[in-house]
Amino acid sequence: MPRKKQSESEKLSEVIIEGILSKKGHDVVRLNLKELPNAVSNYFILCHGTSDVQVKAIADAIIDETLKDSGSKPWHKEGFDNAEWILLDYVDVVVHIFKEEARVFYNLEKLWADAEIKTFKDR
Repeated sequence: MPRKKQSESEKLSEVIIEGILSKKGHDVVRLNLKELPNAVSNYFILCHGTSDVQVKAIADAIIDETLKDSGSKPWHKEGFDNAEWILLDYVDVVVHIFKEEARVFYNLEKLWADAEIKTFKDR
Protein backbone atom coordinates (compact mmCIF):
# COMPACT_ATOMS: atom_id res chain seq x y z
CA MET A 1 0.00 0.00 0.00
CA PRO A 2 1.57 3.36 -0.98
CA ARG A 3 2.39 5.81 1.77
CA LYS A 4 0.31 8.95 1.95
CA LYS A 5 2.26 12.01 0.85
CA GLN A 6 3.37 14.11 3.77
CA SER A 7 1.84 17.60 3.81
CA GLU A 8 4.05 20.69 4.01
CA SER A 9 2.64 21.58 7.42
CA GLU A 10 3.32 18.06 8.72
CA LYS A 11 6.92 18.22 7.46
CA LEU A 12 7.35 21.66 9.04
CA SER A 13 5.98 20.31 12.32
CA GLU A 14 8.58 17.53 12.30
CA VAL A 15 11.42 20.01 11.70
CA ILE A 16 10.09 22.11 14.59
CA ILE A 17 9.95 19.06 16.87
CA GLU A 18 13.57 18.22 16.00
CA GLY A 19 14.54 21.76 17.01
CA ILE A 20 12.71 21.37 20.32
CA LEU A 21 14.30 18.02 21.08
CA SER A 22 17.77 19.33 20.20
CA LYS A 23 17.45 21.74 23.15
CA LYS A 24 15.97 19.14 25.50
CA GLY A 25 12.41 20.50 25.43
CA HIS A 26 10.09 18.53 27.71
CA ASP A 27 6.76 16.77 27.08
CA VAL A 28 6.53 17.59 23.37
CA VAL A 29 3.06 17.11 21.89
CA ARG A 30 1.59 17.80 18.48
CA LEU A 31 -2.12 18.55 18.29
CA ASN A 32 -3.61 17.82 14.88
CA LEU A 33 -6.33 20.44 14.42
CA LYS A 34 -7.04 19.80 10.74
CA GLU A 35 -10.36 18.03 11.32
CA LEU A 36 -11.67 20.52 13.88
CA PRO A 37 -14.14 23.19 12.80
CA ASN A 38 -12.89 26.76 13.24
CA ALA A 39 -9.32 25.68 14.00
CA VAL A 40 -6.81 28.48 13.51
CA SER A 41 -4.06 26.26 12.08
CA ASN A 42 -3.32 22.66 11.09
CA TYR A 43 -1.09 21.89 14.08
CA PHE A 44 -0.27 23.21 17.52
CA ILE A 45 3.03 22.03 18.95
CA LEU A 46 3.52 22.37 22.69
CA CYS A 47 6.53 21.87 24.92
CA HIS A 48 8.11 23.38 27.99
CA GLY A 49 11.50 24.26 29.37
CA THR A 50 12.67 24.58 32.95
CA SER A 51 14.13 28.10 32.74
CA ASP A 52 13.86 31.35 30.78
CA VAL A 53 17.18 30.55 29.13
CA GLN A 54 16.01 27.11 27.98
CA VAL A 55 12.66 28.43 26.71
CA LYS A 56 14.47 31.07 24.61
CA ALA A 57 17.03 28.50 23.41
CA ILE A 58 14.23 26.20 22.23
CA ALA A 59 12.58 29.06 20.33
CA ASP A 60 15.88 30.08 18.74
CA ALA A 61 16.61 26.47 17.73
CA ILE A 62 13.20 26.18 16.07
CA ILE A 63 13.73 29.40 14.11
CA ASP A 64 17.21 28.25 13.02
CA GLU A 65 16.06 24.74 12.03
CA THR A 66 13.06 25.91 9.99
CA LEU A 67 15.12 28.57 8.22
CA LYS A 68 17.86 26.04 7.41
CA ASP A 69 15.46 23.28 6.32
CA SER A 70 12.92 25.17 4.23
CA GLY A 71 13.67 28.88 4.40
CA SER A 72 10.59 29.31 6.61
CA LYS A 73 10.43 32.13 9.13
CA PRO A 74 7.67 32.60 11.67
CA TRP A 75 4.96 34.95 10.44
CA HIS A 76 4.63 36.23 14.01
CA LYS A 77 6.50 35.65 17.26
CA GLU A 78 5.96 36.91 20.76
CA GLY A 79 6.86 36.27 24.38
CA PHE A 80 10.63 36.62 24.15
CA ASP A 81 10.69 39.44 26.73
CA ASN A 82 9.52 37.40 29.72
CA ALA A 83 9.92 33.86 28.28
CA GLU A 84 7.01 32.42 30.28
CA TRP A 85 5.24 31.51 27.03
CA ILE A 86 6.83 32.05 23.63
CA LEU A 87 4.60 31.71 20.60
CA LEU A 88 5.95 31.12 17.09
CA ASP A 89 3.28 31.36 14.38
CA TYR A 90 4.11 29.65 11.10
CA VAL A 91 0.44 30.04 10.00
CA ASP A 92 -0.30 26.31 9.45
CA VAL A 93 1.79 25.36 12.49
CA VAL A 94 1.73 27.32 15.75
CA VAL A 95 4.35 26.55 18.39
CA HIS A 96 3.81 27.17 22.11
CA ILE A 97 6.95 27.02 24.25
CA PHE A 98 6.19 27.39 27.94
CA LYS A 99 7.93 27.45 31.25
CA GLU A 100 6.50 24.47 33.11
CA GLU A 101 4.33 26.50 35.51
CA ALA A 102 2.70 28.45 32.67
CA ARG A 103 2.01 25.28 30.71
CA VAL A 104 0.22 23.73 33.68
CA PHE A 105 -1.76 26.94 34.26
CA TYR A 106 -2.97 27.42 30.66
CA ASN A 107 -3.42 23.67 29.96
CA LEU A 108 -3.85 23.96 26.19
CA GLU A 109 -3.95 20.18 25.88
CA LYS A 110 -7.24 20.18 27.79
CA LEU A 111 -8.60 23.17 25.88
CA TRP A 112 -7.96 21.38 22.56
CA ALA A 113 -8.66 17.86 23.90
CA ASP A 114 -10.80 16.97 20.88
CA ALA A 115 -7.72 17.20 18.64
CA GLU A 116 -5.65 14.16 17.72
CA ILE A 117 -2.67 14.26 20.10
CA LYS A 118 0.73 12.75 19.38
CA THR A 119 3.45 12.73 22.03
CA PHE A 120 7.21 12.66 21.44
CA LYS A 121 9.77 11.20 23.83
CA ASP A 122 12.22 13.51 25.56
CA ARG A 123 15.86 12.95 24.65
